[in-house]
Amino acid sequence: MTTTLTDKAAADAAGPRGYAAVLGRIRNGTGRAGRWLALAIIAGYVLIAALGPVLDPYDPVSSNLKDRLLAPGARTAAGGTAWLGTDGLGRDMVAQLIAGARTSMIVGLCAVLAAGVFGVVVGLASGYVRGAADAVIMRVIDVQLAFPPILLAIVIAGLFGHTLTNVVFALAVTRWIPFARVARASALSLRERDWVLAARVLGVPWWRIIGRHVLPFVLGPAVAITTIEFSLIIVSEAGLSFLGVGLPPSTASWGQTIASGQDHLNTAWWISTLPGVLLAVLVVAIGIVGDRITDPAGNRSRP
Repeated sequence: MTTTLTDKAAADAAGPRGYAAVLGRIRNGTGRAGRWLALAIIAGYVLIAALGPVLDPYDPVSSNLKDRLLAPGARTAAGGTAWLGTDGLGRDMVAQLIAGARTSMIVGLCAVLAAGVFGVVVGLASGYVRGAADAVIMRVIDVQLAFPPILLAIVIAGLFGHTLTNVVFALAVTRWIPFARVARASALSLRERDWVLAARVLGVPWWRIIGRHVLPFVLGPAVAITTIEFSLIIVSEAGLSFLGVGLPPSTASWGQTIASGQDHLNTAWWISTLPGVLLAVLVVAIGIVGDRITDPAGNRSRP
């Protein structure tokens, strides 16, 4: 408080320009604090997801009807404590939240890696080779963009079954286009640069030209897109599980937990509220970190 009053006094004494400068310092300081807080939150989620079985010994999917709908802090039939309560089937909420975090991290990481690698490879090939291949790839992208991603994921997951692998595949199929479009745009620009033309005249193989002279300029924007797509994939996975077309009941998911509590919102609010809050906090934290990555990545991508 004292620092803020001092800054305002200095700003008033310095006039409009000084006031703007002080406000800029305050915003920068707040932004840095927010980014560090977001990183700490994401690190906490990753740590909890990795150490889940050690932190909570309860099985997140085994039911015990004697303990159904216990309030947070209530005693269980076995003499333990349900710190965050139980759901309608007597499953411990702490165990479900931890297992749901692990599931979200696994699905998000695997799907975004698959979508990123496939999209960048297709985009680089399309932009560098051009011709008929580029035309075909762009028409495929146009057709897929006509369908809402969540609808396409529902169709794919419904056709291939409710498994972790199929959900990852369905989400990767719906999220590869942004990577491909960014990679294609970079390849179209870079293929006419002097150093690329010189390498082509010297007889350097095309795949080496792409790997050495084009790909480094694509990685920056691709990393920035990864943060956005990672959060979208986590939300999409929760949505699929909420609708019952995502992960099987044997795999804990925040979406399934939210769905199981929608019939008890008046009497057991914690069942749907807690995973919803955790999901929202994680997505916001990833978005804050993604904003920090986007600007430097955009500058590095300029040849």
